[in-house]
Amino acid sequence: MQTRILGNSGLRVSALGLGCMGLSHAYGTAPQVSDGVALLHAAVERGVTFFDTAEVYGPFRNEELLGQALAPYRDQVVIATKFGFKEANADLGLDSRPENIRAVCEASLQRLRTDRIDLFYQHRVDPNVPIEDVAGTVKDLIAEGKVKHFGLSEAGETSIRRAHAVQPVAALQSEYSLWWREPEQSVLPVLEELGIGFVPFSPLGRGFLTGAITADTEFAPTDFRSSLPRFAVEARRANQALVEAIGAIAAARQATPAQVALAWLLARNPWIVPIPGTTKLHRLEENLAAAELVLHEADLQQIAAALDGIAIVGDRYNAERQKQVTR
Repeated sequence: MQTRILGNSGLRVSALGLGCMGLSHAYGTAPQVSDGVALLHAAVERGVTFFDTAEVYGPFRNEELLGQALAPYRDQVVIATKFGFKEANADLGLDSRPENIRAVCEASLQRLRTDRIDLFYQHRVDPNVPIEDVAGTVKDLIAEGKVKHFGLSEAGETSIRRAHAVQPVAALQSEYSLWWREPEQSVLPVLEELGIGFVPFSPLGRGFLTGAITADTEFAPTDFRSSLPRFAVEARRANQALVEAIGAIAAARQATPAQVALAWLLARNPWIVPIPGTTKLHRLEENLAAAELVLHEADLQQIAAALDGIAIVGDRYNAERQKQVTR
């Protein structure tokens, strides 16, 4: 597995990380703990060194899973987790008060069975707490050795600049993929200017870009995609055009749509590290193979033409959840 450095932070990680949320949370019935452990071990064995979790995933179960699975490999891997929701529940709103950040840090260290958090993200910008106070608290945790690097998730330009002035931001994690390209306009230029790495979550469009989801797919009530406007039946039917276009490019390269989608992100900038998630070993292997797929200029031009000609239908979040993003 190739490696990359997140911006100017010096934090070196595998070119593709693993988003671990789905192993415990959000996508219907989670796999058994033993199966989750086996998948995490398989990822390490295949060269993945970058693992993403959060206290809110479960809540708590995902951090506990990573703590159990990654303990034998702790010095070989980079673990990222997050703070910022009230009582580890996204439905209760935001809480980035310094005392909560410290409490989350201590609890996450215990669940992760470690003495340091490699990358500690603010999960969402809290409008009720100055970002300088957030950055200052993490700066203190770094000085104490409990945290190694500071990150932000779904933050906008102003918040990034203000936080970075207090404590250098190693990475921004936000949604970015072939069907959500808004970061290209709002934050990627800022990240390049400041030397901050970028970690796209949902780089496969929450599974849609793999081609495995169609207008006929039925989601379990516990699968949060069932509440997302972009996954409404009519939106999926309209957005299928993008999957078909990417599929044609993939077929010409003897690759899969998922591999093309990930390779496209890797080709954008050398400081971008996508974190696709999966619960299945064959999907893990498929995704990791994308790191070896080099898209030619003709491929990139064909993708750009497809993107310019297809209008994506549906908002990515409902109105209430949208209030928590990009401040």
